[in-house]
Amino acid sequence: MEKEWHEYFDLGKKAFEEGKYELALENFEKVMEKKENFADVLNMLGVVYYVLGRMDEAMVSFKKAVDINPSYIEAALNLSVVYNEKGEFDRAREVYNLARKARRAGDPRSYLDPYVKGRLANMHAELGDIYKSLGMYDDACNEYRKALSLRPEFVDIRTNLGVVYRDMGDYTSALKELEEVVKLNPHYLQARIQLGLTYYTMDDYDKARTHWLEAQKQNPEDRVIRMYLGLLKDKD
Repeated sequence: MEKEWHEYFDLGKKAFEEGKYELALENFEKVMEKKENFADVLNMLGVVYYVLGRMDEAMVSFKKAVDINPSYIEAALNLSVVYNEKGEFDRAREVYNLARKARRAGDPRSYLDPYVKGRLANMHAELGDIYKSLGMYDDACNEYRKALSLRPEFVDIRTNLGVVYRDMGDYTSALKELEEVVKLNPHYLQARIQLGLTYYTMDDYDKARTHWLEAQKQNPEDRVIRMYLGLLKDKD
């Protein structure tokens, strides 16, 4: 069965780090068949071409990486090396200086592939989960916000951020995040459940009931939802 492009990426990166350049080349070229705008792969591919003595192909790869991410200092340096070896000293200085200026002016995250952004976001979220479990809520919030700056559509992370805000007693922020999740994905049950809990904590039992009943409508057999609705029996 044909591998997904990110599987070729992982295999190529491992081979690259181990100095197995022919194997890295094989896998990175597979990635390029599916993802032509992956600056990190283009940079590593350029290094592989350089090591294998394929200078023109190395130059093309480094230049593509810099075109995708003008602030990519490493790729710019690598391109400068190739220009220098070809005797094009002015072009070598120019490309490096332009990369330094772009680095100061732009957001280096803007070029990242969605897959890479997702991996980084999940790493921040996992660290946030650890902080949350230790009761270090400010640190947890910081990690969840970093994750969402990369992938704002990850509803599970936004839900966790809302829960932490609630645990900190910041109900306004908690409601903002959880309501946003419900707007993004009305069928994400965990957000409905946590939204109900937040309103219950605020003594707004009608809104808590509304969200829990909506969650129960989507999953009538869920025992957790049934348990929370039981909390409202003496509130009628």
